[in-house]
Amino acid sequence: MDSTAYAPEARRPRLPLALRAPFEARTWREFLYHLLSLPVSIVFFVYTITMLSLGLGLLITFLGVPVLAAMLAGCRGMGYVERTRARLLLDLHVDDPDPLRRRASGFMGWVGSLFRSGESWRTMLYGLLHMFWAVCSFALSAGVMFWSWSMVTYPLWQWVFPAHWGQDGLQVYGNADGDGWYLDSPLEQLFAVGVGAVFLLASPWVVRSLSYVDRAMVVGLLGPSKLATRVQELETDRGVVVDTAAADLRRIERDLHDGAQARLVALAMDLGLAKEKLLEDPEAAAAMVDEAHGEVKLALQELRDLARGIHPAILTDRGLGPALSAVAARCTVPVSVTVDLLERPAQSIEGIAYYTTSELLQNISKHSGASRAMVDLWRAEGRLMIQVTDDGNGGARLDAGSGLSGLAERLGSVDGLLVVDSPPGGPTVVTAELPWRA
Repeated sequence: MDSTAYAPEARRPRLPLALRAPFEARTWREFLYHLLSLPVSIVFFVYTITMLSLGLGLLITFLGVPVLAAMLAGCRGMGYVERTRARLLLDLHVDDPDPLRRRASGFMGWVGSLFRSGESWRTMLYGLLHMFWAVCSFALSAGVMFWSWSMVTYPLWQWVFPAHWGQDGLQVYGNADGDGWYLDSPLEQLFAVGVGAVFLLASPWVVRSLSYVDRAMVVGLLGPSKLATRVQELETDRGVVVDTAAADLRRIERDLHDGAQARLVALAMDLGLAKEKLLEDPEAAAAMVDEAHGEVKLALQELRDLARGIHPAILTDRGLGPALSAVAARCTVPVSVTVDLLERPAQSIEGIAYYTTSELLQNISKHSGASRAMVDLWRAEGRLMIQVTDDGNGGARLDAGSGLSGLAERLGSVDGLLVVDSPPGGPTVVTAELPWRA
């Protein structure tokens, strides 16, 4: 067994999270984020509101248009700064918006692309709204952190009051007659430390709660829009589909050229020779015809195998259950197949599910070293679920360049998903999820 299997247990922190949180780097990074938010947001807000007011005021002339364009360009630059700040301090990775798409060259093309860009206007909105939230987050985070650490360390600096301010300690309350409660005795100082400890333990959660609002604003206003993200995903999926179709066509062409086509050419030559010898040497001609008959059978078998590779007839006629049972029967490892489907999905989804399971079973035969395997198919909440399990050596991964990564890309082209759980030593569980399209 891999020795790293016990690493998480060995690295388990000894202190509970509530006691570690005030001293963790995450707390101080987020606190620094809130401290910097105020000056950064003030600069962002002042720039945005000044340029916006100036541009709107100058719209009566042509000068207002380039001023507004400069405002949007500056906002995009400030958005980059904010995404970088969120990545470094909040550990929030937000993709940059798509580059500007110009429909025309020159200055006016650049101006038009800025005005058409939804990301530019959302960044401007962020600059207008974030300052109000930055004031609140700065005040709350700074107040909580300052008072909690001040009270916890109060016995260390309590001497400042009698030495310089002419009073015994920190005043809790007082009146005009000079009466009041001062934290000066050891018991009162201990009380101050206890109150400060409570606030200290609560301070990380206050800071983190404020950070969730900042995260939502950065993701919602500074990241790419859902529509743009979806378009990019569809473009990637389209590329995968085109590449897969081209690879399948090349495979079919190669199989036809190297297999059945070559065999049929040889068959035609043999029949031509047999025709020439038919009158001169009937026995030799008969032997050649007999060989040609065998070649015809082999060519037909190759064509059947090729057609099965394109789309097996049993899948079309009888569905996934019998088709996968036939695939399992050809596997070198005993495989049990369980299909719990009351109806058949769309033919395209059915085909992808068939080839996905076939490839996974081929991997088990070639690489797993397993003694048995299981295939389960079922429908759950509008999705077709496929799970292939084996008791082999494990270690399967979805790294780029592996067969499983190509399979994941093919599933992703139809909004599918592939998850691999294969620790060293096994077992391996591969779960594929496909949309159910009736």
